[in-house]
Amino acid sequence: MSAPVRVWAPDATKVECRIGPADAPVTAAMRPADDGWWEGPRLPARTDYAFVVDGNGPFPDPRSAWQPHGVHGPSRTFDADAHAWGDGSWAGVDARGAVHYELHIGTFTPGGTLDAIDAHQLRDLAARGIEMIELMPVAAFPGDRGWGYDGVALYSVHEAYGGPEALQRFVDRAHQHGLGVCLDIVYNHLGPDGNYLAQFGPYFTDAHETPWGWAVNLDQPSAEGMRRFIVDNALRWFEDFHLDALRLDAVHALVDDSPRHILAELADETASLASRLGRPLSLTAESDLNDVAMVTPTSKGGLGMTAQWADDVHHALHAYLTGERHGYYCDFGSIEALDKVYRDVFLHDGGFSTFRGEDWGAPVPASTDRRRFVVFASNHDQVGNRALGDRPASRLSPGAQAASLALVLLSPFTPMLFMGEEYGETRPFMFFTDHDEPLGSAVSEGRMSEFAGHGWEDLYGGSIQVPDPQDRQTFLRSKLGSGVSAASPGHQRIERWVAEAMAARAATLDDDAWAAHPAGASEQAPRQLTMHGPVMVHANLSDAPMVVPAASPALAVFGSVEASEDGLVLAPDAVALVAAEGAA
Repeated sequence: MSAPVRVWAPDATKVECRIGPADAPVTAAMRPADDGWWEGPRLPARTDYAFVVDGNGPFPDPRSAWQPHGVHGPSRTFDADAHAWGDGSWAGVDARGAVHYELHIGTFTPGGTLDAIDAHQLRDLAARGIEMIELMPVAAFPGDRGWGYDGVALYSVHEAYGGPEALQRFVDRAHQHGLGVCLDIVYNHLGPDGNYLAQFGPYFTDAHETPWGWAVNLDQPSAEGMRRFIVDNALRWFEDFHLDALRLDAVHALVDDSPRHILAELADETASLASRLGRPLSLTAESDLNDVAMVTPTSKGGLGMTAQWADDVHHALHAYLTGERHGYYCDFGSIEALDKVYRDVFLHDGGFSTFRGEDWGAPVPASTDRRRFVVFASNHDQVGNRALGDRPASRLSPGAQAASLALVLLSPFTPMLFMGEEYGETRPFMFFTDHDEPLGSAVSEGRMSEFAGHGWEDLYGGSIQVPDPQDRQTFLRSKLGSGVSAASPGHQRIERWVAEAMAARAATLDDDAWAAHPAGASEQAPRQLTMHGPVMVHANLSDAPMVVPAASPALAVFGSVEASEDGLVLAPDAVALVAAEGAA
C-alpha cells in the first residue's frame, strides 16, 4: 500500500494536492500533521501530482523522486520497492583505498543514459582495476544536458539519464560486476531555474552567503526542515538505490553555526544505517579548507567524513608536469611542493597561500590514514573549468602522461581516474548547459566574460574562442571517443601501462609497507623525478638519460629503459616502476 503524499510547509495555512494530468487535474485537500508537515491522499505508483501552497502553484514536490515533465512540471510517484534486486550477495566497498572512476553519464556513451552503460563496459572497468564508479550529479536540472551542479530536484534522477528506475538498474548491474557506486550530491545550493523550495518554507537564509546565491538554512529559525531534507536525502540514496558512497560537493559552503554541524549529524546517521544494513557506507567531502577535522571521527570532535578530495596533490602534480603557474597553481610546481603533498597531504597546512592572500589550512597528523584523501591527475572541475576543456593528455608527452597515472595509482592515497584517462583520451571535456532564455544567454555571456583576460592566451599560445556552453556541439564534442583505444597505438600503450600500474598496486596496500617506505618525491637532476614508497616511480622528464639504482628488475617500464651495472638507465620520456628494497 502506498504511503500518503507529504510535504513540509510550516508557514502555510492551506495546502492542496493536484493529481493527474495538468489539463484535467483532481484537487485533494491536505491536512496538517506534526512539525510543519502536511499529509494528503495515497497515490498509486506512476501518478502525476503537484502542490498548491496558499493558492500559489502548482509546484513540484520538494522530495520528488521523478520529474518526467522537467523541473517545472508535476512530480510522479515512484515505488522504490518495485525493483527486483539481484545484488543480494553484495558486501559493499569502502571508499578508502578503492580505485575510483569519475564519469559523466551524458558524455560517457553515445546514448548518454544510465542504461547505455552496459555490462560489457562495466566488465571492462572492473577488469582494469576500477573498484568504485563515481557518477556526476543526477538530480534533475533544467534542459537535457549539463554537468548537474545546478540541480533543483535533489531527490530525483534526471529524466534524460533514464529516471529513478534506470539508476536502480545501473547500481544493480555495477554490483553484479564487483563495482561500487558513488553518487555526487550538491547540498550547498540549488540551481536558479526550477528551484521552488522557498515556496514551501524557510529552506534558505540570507544570514550567510554562497558564490551561487541563497545559502541553505542550517542554523536559523526552522532550520530543522532543511537539515532533515539533507539527511533524509542521503540515507534514501543508500537504502532505495543501494549506493555505496556519496561525494558531497563543496561542503565548505555549508555554513552551519549550530551546536552540531550538519556534516557530523549526517556522518552519525550514515554510520547507524551502515550498521543496520551490514555494509560500509561512505561519505567523501569536497572541501577547500585543508582541515583534517573533515575526516576526523565525530567521536573525536571532527565532522566524520570517510574521505575528502585533496586538491593540493592535484595542483602540485599538475603544475610540476605541465609547468603551469597561473591562478591557484602559483604556489605549486616545484619538487619541494610535490614532496610536501606526498608526505603531508596539504601544501597549505597553516602557511601562507599566495592565491588566497592569507594563511590557510592546518597540518595533517602523521597518524591520519592517507587513504582518507582522494587524489587525481584529472577530474571534471580541473578539466572542464579550463578555457577549452582540454585534458592533460592532449598536452603532456606520453612519458609525462604515464608518470601522472603512476603517481596517482601508486600513491599512499585513494586514487581516482577521470573517464577516458585509463586509455589516454584527448577529446576535451567542456562546460555545457541547456538553459531556457534569458538564462541561457546570460550563462553563455558570463562564461565567455569570465575567461577573457585571465592569461589563457599565453597558456594556449594565441587567441582562443571559449566554447559556448549553450551550443549543443559543445556537449557533443565532450563525449568520449568511440573505439579510440583500439584504433591508436598510443592509447594501447597507455592501456597496458595502466594495467601494469594497477598490478603493482598490490605492494602499496599494506600500511606496514608505507611505514617501511614513506611517501615522498625527489629529483636527482631537474625533471628527473622519483616518487618514493613501496613501489618507486622513476620518471625521466628531462632531455638527458636518468640512471637510477635498482636492486631488482623493474616491475614495469614505459618508453626506453635499459639495465646496466649501475641500475636502470631511463631514456628521455621514460618511466620505470621498481619495488623498494625489502618491499614485497
